[in-house]
Amino acid sequence: MREGQLLMTQAERDRLVSLKKAKKGLITQAQAAEELEVSSRQVRRLLAAMEERGDKVVIHALCGKQSNRRIAEKIEQKALKILSMPVYAGFGPTLAAEYLNEKHGIGVSKETARRWMIRGKLWGAKQAKAKEAHLWRPRRSRYGELVQWDTSEHDWLEGRGEKLYLIAMIDDATSRLFARFVRHDSTEQNMRLLWSYLERFGRPLAFYTDKASHFQTAEKRKRDEPGVDKDPVEMPATQIGRALRELGITWIAAHSPQAKGRVERNFQTAQDRLVKGMRVAGVKTIDQANRYLEEDYLVWWERELTVEAETPDDAHRPLDKSHHLAASLSHVETRQIRSDYTFRWEGSLYQIDRAAIVSGMRGADVRVEKRLDGSMAARFGEYYVKVELCPAPAKSPAKFLKPASPAKSRGRQSAARRGSDWNKNFDLHKAPRLWQAAQASGCRPEETIP
Repeated sequence: MREGQLLMTQAERDRLVSLKKAKKGLITQAQAAEELEVSSRQVRRLLAAMEERGDKVVIHALCGKQSNRRIAEKIEQKALKILSMPVYAGFGPTLAAEYLNEKHGIGVSKETARRWMIRGKLWGAKQAKAKEAHLWRPRRSRYGELVQWDTSEHDWLEGRGEKLYLIAMIDDATSRLFARFVRHDSTEQNMRLLWSYLERFGRPLAFYTDKASHFQTAEKRKRDEPGVDKDPVEMPATQIGRALRELGITWIAAHSPQAKGRVERNFQTAQDRLVKGMRVAGVKTIDQANRYLEEDYLVWWERELTVEAETPDDAHRPLDKSHHLAASLSHVETRQIRSDYTFRWEGSLYQIDRAAIVSGMRGADVRVEKRLDGSMAARFGEYYVKVELCPAPAKSPAKFLKPASPAKSRGRQSAARRGSDWNKNFDLHKAPRLWQAAQASGCRPEETIP
């Protein structure tokens, strides 16, 4: 169509001018080749073709014709029918192209899928929004130098199962991801994921988190007390903070979500791609979700989104004999040892074994650890001591009064309701006068009293 009407672009018109100057001998073929940025041999070919096609020689011969590589329309219709299924609702062109290729054998590029979806009204071109400019923090140079750690609350199963949380740890230098679905965003579940990370990769130099209660103890202030006029008070470490300190790992607090943008962007990707992938896979339980996460999503992430660190050195440090994960990754409190070498823990009394008693125990503190497996351990100083749960004291039987018979009980209740009947037949008008009552009582008149 365009070729028949000789509608040329400006570049094509410029090429035609150079060729006509070379044909008329105004410039040499070498000069024309330099202007057209082609070889002299190609200029000679174009001049020869001008004898047959005229000015159309600068227009591509296939312009206006259907490409031989065009995908058949029936394949496009098949793809649109597949993408119209409810399971693929909300899929973008990139993800749709991947699933069409992997699940349905329709190999198309994301741009082709985009054109198809726009024509089928399954996707709308989005206008780019102006974003506030900010300075990007450069990546750390070594793998394991800084790991961002956070939890995302989202409807991961889209109502097909129970509510889940996704805890993620992402390396700042390489974007390598380690994650797991849990039922509760608790200290215990975060410790379990930390245990798995340390066993697989070793101890990173630092963890970068928000100021959630798992990682920082908030200072309590009165409602009307201004926070700026009072110096901050150093608060005790949380259980995770204590564990990181015992393991020699630095904890760094982020002052805003943007500061830990790498893990936040990871959650944005997961809330789109991971949710839709689990929908297609029919995931309904936490076990299925973690299996899909481990075998599909994290494999894709490692292949597509991780990068090489600037420095090939691994900053992770190995665990050694001084690191006791079961002890550090537990709930730890201190209790005072009584004079009889007992202490209380969670409402029960524990007795320290006689063989473990040493000088200075009375009145001292013992470290009590509630392990993740539910067991309890007690440590005095650098050594663990054997303890036994003391049996609860027998309670003396309570003494109860003999219950009254139902008939007597009912009689007392009815009497209490109607009141006493001691003056039931008393008549005020027939009663004796006051002086008569006094005489009857034997009291003498006032004048006879000496």
